[in-house]
Amino acid sequence: MIIKKEVEIGGKTFSIETGRYAKQANGSVMVRYGDTMVLVTVVASNQADEGKDFFPLQVEYREKTSAAGKFPGGFIKREGRPTEKEILSARLIDRPIRPMFPDDFMNETQVISLVLSYDGKNDADVLGAIGASAALTISDIPFNGPVAEVRIGRMDGKLIVNPSHAEIEQSDLELVVAGSADSIMMVEGEAKEVSEDDLLSALKFAQEEIAKLVKIQFELKEEAGKQKWDVEKPAVDEELEKEVLEIGANKLKEIVYSVLAKEERAAKNNELNEEVIDALAEKYPEQEKAIGGILHDLEKALMRERIINEGVRLDGRSTTQVRPITVELGLLSRTHGSALFTRGETQSLTTVTLGTKSDEQIIDGLREEYTKKFMLHYNFPPFSVGEVGRMMGVGRREVGHGNLAERALKMIFPDDEIFPYTVRVISDILESNGSSSMATVCAGSLAMMDAGVPIKGAVSGIAMGLVKEGDNFAVLSDILGNEDHLGDMDFKVAGTASGITAFQMDIKIQGVSFEIMQKALQQAKDGRLHILEKMNGAINQPRENLSEYAPRLISMKIDTEQIGLVIGPSGKTIQGMQRLFGVEINIQEDGTVSIASPNKENAQKCKEYIKKMTATPEVGEIYEGVVTKLMDFGAFVEILPGKEGLMHISQIDNKRVEKVSDYFKPGDKVTVKLIKIENGKFSLSRKELLKGNDNKKG
Repeated sequence: MIIKKEVEIGGKTFSIETGRYAKQANGSVMVRYGDTMVLVTVVASNQADEGKDFFPLQVEYREKTSAAGKFPGGFIKREGRPTEKEILSARLIDRPIRPMFPDDFMNETQVISLVLSYDGKNDADVLGAIGASAALTISDIPFNGPVAEVRIGRMDGKLIVNPSHAEIEQSDLELVVAGSADSIMMVEGEAKEVSEDDLLSALKFAQEEIAKLVKIQFELKEEAGKQKWDVEKPAVDEELEKEVLEIGANKLKEIVYSVLAKEERAAKNNELNEEVIDALAEKYPEQEKAIGGILHDLEKALMRERIINEGVRLDGRSTTQVRPITVELGLLSRTHGSALFTRGETQSLTTVTLGTKSDEQIIDGLREEYTKKFMLHYNFPPFSVGEVGRMMGVGRREVGHGNLAERALKMIFPDDEIFPYTVRVISDILESNGSSSMATVCAGSLAMMDAGVPIKGAVSGIAMGLVKEGDNFAVLSDILGNEDHLGDMDFKVAGTASGITAFQMDIKIQGVSFEIMQKALQQAKDGRLHILEKMNGAINQPRENLSEYAPRLISMKIDTEQIGLVIGPSGKTIQGMQRLFGVEINIQEDGTVSIASPNKENAQKCKEYIKKMTATPEVGEIYEGVVTKLMDFGAFVEILPGKEGLMHISQIDNKRVEKVSDYFKPGDKVTVKLIKIENGKFSLSRKELLKGNDNKKG
């Protein structure tokens, strides 16, 4: 039976339908908004994966190019591996639904979102998230939902729900918010230096729309919902737990209350783990995992208890204190800019590379093809956490962290008219103990200043944590890795001294209140400004000069009708200039010409050459020309690149000229005056200039 529920969101109908498609899945829905349609399916294994110590959830999001009436690019003409957009969209689906599964549910679960129709206006990512929640809600898979997700924009001070692509481009705020009927669960977005109050207002606005979408999922569940599976809680061996605590509780408390470096703390935890396992090996053989779990839960409880009751954290800091910061600039001699940013045990070595128009990244997907001139790439090698690991392709986490840092920094990137370069920022995380993405923001800002990129202002970032026990809670500034792992929230905020430029929040509990959000944002602002002060102490404005190894770019404008003239037949003219001057030339549709060269003098010479080539000859003007060809009746002279005129034999000298070759040969330079333009032909005279000289002598 086909069941469909609808609600109006942002002046358009939003619908969820089930019972027509993919009926062998545990749950499936077709979500529609405008003419964008997404099929979402959920399937779970019938048995738990006993070997896993984490929930094996897999979320996939795929865009079919046929949805937009397009063919895939390349030779194969078939969709390949996920694009960066698809990876980021999958993360927007994964993050709000993951906390909603029961803690003890360990069955392998897969969510697949397929974009089957795209109207060019409404992005499918938030539809995929709502579809995932709806499919899980009506399925027999245990799920404590539903949740919903919306995108919010702001144009001319007015908040808009699910704005079109065109509206987003005009917005000063764009965020994706996920939540339940009464609380926020995930936030991600970017802004043009907005205030904390503006962000809170947008979150409250989003919550109202989310509640509508949650309501229709409950209605769908009433008519189409299946009986949920029972989740068996693992049996607790109370005797084993008692003996583990008798041996290890006091020793673990001593470790938790000691100020230790990350590796030192891990080593002491491992020693205690082994000690307890050895002590109980005879009575409880093959219980290593259970013993490790009991000690892990105790460590979590002790850490959280101390923070709530005493306001003291694992490394001895208060809840608002930021770890020590050091900044070093220009460490890499041949890069165009570099910075080493270290905060506690988290360190980013970030480089900046300046390029030309041809270095821009081409983005091809459901939307019309476009290019990016600012890009940030984030790398997280295994040695950064003291581990051995396979160096494979970029993981989803790296894509997500890099995207967040890119969003934070692109807001202060200069306009093309001010800085025509393409810029690539690369962050290599060399050490990690919490918030490497925010270290990337800080290092990226510093490296761009070191490279001489005229950014509008420095950007810093900080990660906020949360420990919540009942009605009591503590917000933590600049969280450690363990505080992220054992805490309830990871809320990253980046911005300038003037306001917020990017943000991302994930939680492990089922929602946070606006009271917590407000406190976290204010505390983040204080921490962010503290970090900015440290950064500005190292460099507070972009360097005046670019690196000697960076390309020199010169821009100029020509009439659009002259673009073909500069390019020449089959590109011969532009290629010839590139070889002649040792430059790279790029011409845009609006007539903007970019000339790049390691040698600024060569770039300037090329600019002058193009200026002459595109100049319009004027009667009465004097030109320094070159003789190109001799005829019986005169000489042809190139007065501007690609523009020749005839100097008739009668215009060569004041006296009678018998033979042109008595005066010139091809290649000779000659100063001439343009005396007439007729039918596009130029008449030149040397004689006119000689007359002038004779008059001066007289």
